[in-house]
Amino acid sequence: MTVEETLVALVDRFNRHAEKTPAMAEELEGIERTIEVRLRDEGTYAVDLRHGRLTDLRTGSPARSDVKIITDVATFRGLVTKEIGPMKALVTRKLAIEGSLEDKLLFRKLL
Repeated sequence: MTVEETLVALVDRFNRHAEKTPAMAEELEGIERTIEVRLRDEGTYAVDLRHGRLTDLRTGSPARSDVKIITDVATFRGLVTKEIGPMKALVTRKLAIEGSLEDKLLFRKLL
């Protein structure tokens, strides 16, 4: 599976989960963010969080991003498959998240 296919599947999984979980939808209500995923050895992708859903997945850097997730493809795949946890990836510096503390905590919901 390509990185882009993995991102599409991740967006779909997140949106299905948000639809089925009223508490999550309530928690995300009013939060609007542009999320940049920069894979050092692959490229950059962006997705928008609006109305409790991830939308408009695209390649390339956005003009402005609220949250930047910076990693490599291997770590990204490990995070998605839960072979590595976000905290371990952060501590070992395989993952960097730029944004507010609230946005950094939001990252855990995206996986």
